[in-house]
Amino acid sequence: MRPMSQSTNSARPFNAESDGSRDHNSAFVNFDFYFVYPGDLDTRTGGYAYDKRLIEELGLLGLRVIPISLPQCSLDMSPAVRILVLEKLSAIPDGSMVMIDGLALGVLDRETTEVRHRLRLIALCHHPLALESGLTPRQRSMLFETERSAFANVHATLVTSNNTRRILMHDFAVPEDTITVAVPGTDRRGFSECNGRPPCLLTVGSLTQRKAHDILISALAELAWLDWQARFVGGEHFDLGWAQKLREQVAREHLERRIHFVGLVPDVDIEYQQADVFVLPSRFEGYGMVFAEALSAGLPVIAARAGAVPDLVPDTAGLLVAPDNPMALADAIHRLLTTNGLRQQLQKGARACAVELPTWRDSAEKVFKLLKKVSQK
Repeated sequence: MRPMSQSTNSARPFNAESDGSRDHNSAFVNFDFYFVYPGDLDTRTGGYAYDKRLIEELGLLGLRVIPISLPQCSLDMSPAVRILVLEKLSAIPDGSMVMIDGLALGVLDRETTEVRHRLRLIALCHHPLALESGLTPRQRSMLFETERSAFANVHATLVTSNNTRRILMHDFAVPEDTITVAVPGTDRRGFSECNGRPPCLLTVGSLTQRKAHDILISALAELAWLDWQARFVGGEHFDLGWAQKLREQVAREHLERRIHFVGLVPDVDIEYQQADVFVLPSRFEGYGMVFAEALSAGLPVIAARAGAVPDLVPDTAGLLVAPDNPMALADAIHRLLTTNGLRQQLQKGARACAVELPTWRDSAEKVFKLLKKVSQK
């Protein structure tokens, strides 16, 4: 599907006309639905990919979707930015359904309080901002409070995993009956042969502390005597200082010729096709779209038992270890690379998982039902 381009200064509706799309409810689809997110929809992360595909698929279901880009939102954003955000929300007509991505919503407790009585607000939470790695105790506490207040201002909440649903219920007092789970879809792709010599260990994820590349580098340093190559695919721009620390760590371990920082790539499918094992020991994942992508390519997975990962990666397709434990991670990688038949066994399990993964149409239909429910309140 061709990506939708979107100006950050104006909102353009996305709507598929009568092109064979399913007509779910002709009265309902006449509603304008506003999708609010911070920054650039083309940003290369799983969260933005979810937003973008959801907008496209809802349009194909016949819904008129109007994307609205906000400035980047944070705890320390200026009063001028807050005024601009409130102006954009205030310009939305009374009674409209408005979904706000959690990257913005989590710090917009005051702004959502201003508009909650005239707009039907829906939160989209990939995972709580308060659970990001690298926060100071003060930042974590402040985010917990602002997110909790913001969730109290919405009519419904959309989450991308059952794990996030449980967290919102238990830690943020979000009522169970207001939460809808719509896991990300996964595009079908061809299976990797998983027979490279030397084996290629693939990691896909932005170079941020939450993704725990530092733990992976430490684990690989323990296995320098084995024959392998590793490719780290992902952007560095979210935390340039952390990315530099990772490069310095690789240099200290003398692994510059073994671990390759690839950056962003035009076609990540090629990376999956040429890999033999997928490894990413994230400290937390709200869902983990890259794990689903790896499974869809038939790749055995090695990951940390954190966040939603255990719900997504079964024992038949991967090895899960304790978070922040480089020795346990090294042991799992060693087992997969040296144990006869284990890689083939997990490869078979990954291929079995691939055919069960939901499509983006499946995800959009769940969201469509949520919107219909909210529209009738």
